[in-house]
Amino acid sequence: MKKIFIAFIALGLTAWCYFQFKDQVAQLPKSETENGPFEYEVDRFADIRILRYKLDGFDKLTTKQKELVYYLTQAGLAGRDIMWDQNCKYNLEVRSIFEKIYSNYSGDKTSEEWLNLETYLKQLWMSNGIHHHYSNIKHTPKFSKEYFTSLCAATSTQVSEEIMEVIFNPNVANMKVESDASKGLVENSAVNFYEGVSTKEAFDFYASKEVAGDRAPLSYGINANLRKENGVIVEDVYRVGGKYSAALEQVVFWLNKAEKVAENDKQAVALRKLIEFYTTGDLRTWDDFNIQWVKATEGDIDFIHGFVEVYNDPLGKRGSYESVVEINDFEASDRMKVMMQNAQWFEDNSPILPEHKKKEVKGITYKVVNVAGESGDANPSTPIGVNLPNAQWIRAMHGSKSVSLGNIEDAANNAGGSGMLKEFANDEEEIARAEKYGATAGKMHTAMHEVIGHASGQLEPNVSASSQTLKEFASTIEEGRADLVALYYVMDPKLVEMGLMENLEVGKAEYDGYIRNAMLVQMRRLKMGEDIAEAHMRNRAWISNWIIEKGASANVISKEVRDGKTYFNINDYGKMRDLVGELLREVQRITSQGDYNAAKALADGYGKKVDPTLHAEVLARSEKLNIPPYNGFVNPILTPVLDSNGKMIDVTVSYAKTFAEQMLNYSKNYGFLAPKK
Repeated sequence: MKKIFIAFIALGLTAWCYFQFKDQVAQLPKSETENGPFEYEVDRFADIRILRYKLDGFDKLTTKQKELVYYLTQAGLAGRDIMWDQNCKYNLEVRSIFEKIYSNYSGDKTSEEWLNLETYLKQLWMSNGIHHHYSNIKHTPKFSKEYFTSLCAATSTQVSEEIMEVIFNPNVANMKVESDASKGLVENSAVNFYEGVSTKEAFDFYASKEVAGDRAPLSYGINANLRKENGVIVEDVYRVGGKYSAALEQVVFWLNKAEKVAENDKQAVALRKLIEFYTTGDLRTWDDFNIQWVKATEGDIDFIHGFVEVYNDPLGKRGSYESVVEINDFEASDRMKVMMQNAQWFEDNSPILPEHKKKEVKGITYKVVNVAGESGDANPSTPIGVNLPNAQWIRAMHGSKSVSLGNIEDAANNAGGSGMLKEFANDEEEIARAEKYGATAGKMHTAMHEVIGHASGQLEPNVSASSQTLKEFASTIEEGRADLVALYYVMDPKLVEMGLMENLEVGKAEYDGYIRNAMLVQMRRLKMGEDIAEAHMRNRAWISNWIIEKGASANVISKEVRDGKTYFNINDYGKMRDLVGELLREVQRITSQGDYNAAKALADGYGKKVDPTLHAEVLARSEKLNIPPYNGFVNPILTPVLDSNGKMIDVTVSYAKTFAEQMLNYSKNYGFLAPKK
């Protein structure tokens, strides 16, 4: 489960053939950071800022380790198109059309309409498709249909009437993921997981597969589309020889190379299971892979790969393709070992009901890592913290892995400024606290959220997984539950005693920032009139609004207005922590008992609607700052060095020159599913 999405993009070489390396290297953009200070910002457009991140320490790896990292990044990139198609069935065709126009048009590229078209294409790249990566609303072109038609004619680009409607008609495929059940979760979602199947039919299909009391339930639907064929519901399974075969064949090609240079036997076993899963599509093999992956804790290199997170499925079943390649940051990981080692203490001292606590917390591992490459669901929008696997029974019986993506978080911090803080913080005391302790507070929240939060608690006997019981609210409830764990413990003196925090001012900084973000700052990500739909935004809203309401009589958090500007001030941090504990106990009960109605009351009642007057104010204040609300990232370029016999003897690191060069290179070298241009 992911905490916060920032954004990211990777760059690499073709997977067609290993011996094409030499030809491909010459086509890659050169680094513009080989000399001089590291430049984090690459591009800005719409509501996006594109950043680089540094891959420090890569030179300390052995040649074999570098080779492993390279193969794993190539495997991830080989499946890139899968995510585009999963997001919407029109995405690959739309991308192909706009990239052809962008690459071949020789007319005026200084006009406002051309610049608007260029922005639209960059939005497609950032979102892996026609819908915003966070709000799920379809991108609106700011160039005219007539101008677009003229560009198509000038570049000999054929566009069907259906695609013209997709691009220009706001009522066609408007919402990628519908969160409002009254509108039809499946029926009103443009995501490409269902064809001719209703919400009820999909729920019933998977409910029929569940076995009461199954202690190791399969992740039904994680790697398959659902459609009707002659009136019968069938699954199209993602596997070699099945759906997405052309891309998955390339994924397997590179994973086979990675397995041969694995750091140890456990890592090799996990890779072989992953290859078997992609080859067969078998769900029990997927579970076997995750178990072996959890056990593979030694070595410097690790990876996330598969159909993992279910946020893009309105029913929370289908996993989106993603890949993350990780290099351990030993110094940072050593500092956080104490949290991992005390996981049982956190569970035992949690405010949740005794029957919902794990008697034995198993197999938790936590590392701070440097990312070497990402793709799919982690590209361009990337998390800063991850805890996997998502199968609750595997977590309970075998454990889980938690990672903080250190160099991603550092890039965002180093490229940022203090303008947003100074605009929305209530007073100088809050600003000073954030400037001194905010970075530590954020890292502690991420670590507690991933390491302790997602690994905590247990379901009551015979209660099904949250995806089945809490349905469309499963993701936001789970992310809120993990946030509440982090918020509860970040104000615990135990963390100071453990040496993880200097003092409780760190916790106060996190409380300040959480409320400030939830009640003000995150609203700049919404257009006027929009409800909060994205799971993480919604969970921050329902947590904060609930605490403010329940603490109103004691004035725990006050809303203050000065000079026409709204602020929120925490007056009693201790009482806020008490309320966090109370809400955590209730949210764990909801999860443990599968209480759908209570989940709906929280998520919809406290986390969906925004105050339109306050929203307008936030947008106006934010606009003056000219700070995009979202970050995207370009990936380091990993270039193999070969000897005269074609043997890899080194891998060098450079950095992408421009966002456009990178994405066009991707389409050229990894377009295994894309229509021919």
